[in-house]
Amino acid sequence: MRLEMGHIYIKDIQFAAESKIEDGILYVSEEAVKAVALEDEKIKSVSFDIAKPGESVRITPVKDVIEPRVKVEGRGGIFPGVIAKVDTVGEGKTYALKGMAVVTAGKIVGFQEGIIDMTGPGADYTPFSKTLNLVMVCEPVDGIKQHDYEKAVRFAGFRVAVYLGELARELTPDETKVYETCTIKEGMEKYPNLPRVAYVQMLQSQGLLHDTYVYGVDAKKIVPTIMSPTEVMDGAIVSGNCVSACDKNPTYVHLNN
Repeated sequence: MRLEMGHIYIKDIQFAAESKIEDGILYVSEEAVKAVALEDEKIKSVSFDIAKPGESVRITPVKDVIEPRVKVEGRGGIFPGVIAKVDTVGEGKTYALKGMAVVTAGKIVGFQEGIIDMTGPGADYTPFSKTLNLVMVCEPVDGIKQHDYEKAVRFAGFRVAVYLGELARELTPDETKVYETCTIKEGMEKYPNLPRVAYVQMLQSQGLLHDTYVYGVDAKKIVPTIMSPTEVMDGAIVSGNCVSACDKNPTYVHLNN
């Protein structure tokens, strides 16, 4: 499988009347992203803020961190089985907004965990103190169960990330990296004298609020599966890890594994 990853470097995020990317600046229409987030009737309200490296800001309780992407060429779409229809990804051309992230937050469980400090000693312990973060805080409708609230927040974050990624569809990437892998059969035929290497990736799948999804399916409900590395890099695995911070692998990490 051959995947071209186009990197579009974001130097700043600003709220504006129109969403667009110009000269490395991501302009975000607050009204537009609110409308995207509020497509789910389980979310009563949502607020957005921007957190930049070096600012005296603490983001908590963080639920997920997502890098916006757009599938420009090839099979499938962004977050297959979740946002896009189920289809094998990992080939073609994908653009990613680098240097920024969508951060979802919400008081989903009784104890609150998941902290990003944008400055100070705590900033050394998270890579997201160095990204420009569009933070979205979702409030649920009354009486909603915790697992339904978590799913609504998770999907809202993915929708906003896809919306922002689409802004890059017609742009020219600042940098393009090509990743190409053989199938197992192709590799054995092409390199008969070399050992084959497999990476065993364990996914958190302990139950509600502790799950990871592969092509939209809860990892508890699938058998061990052979995947190409480019599938993982192209969004086949996403996080539903809501508890606890020490155990979380946000979606951003899977995308950049």
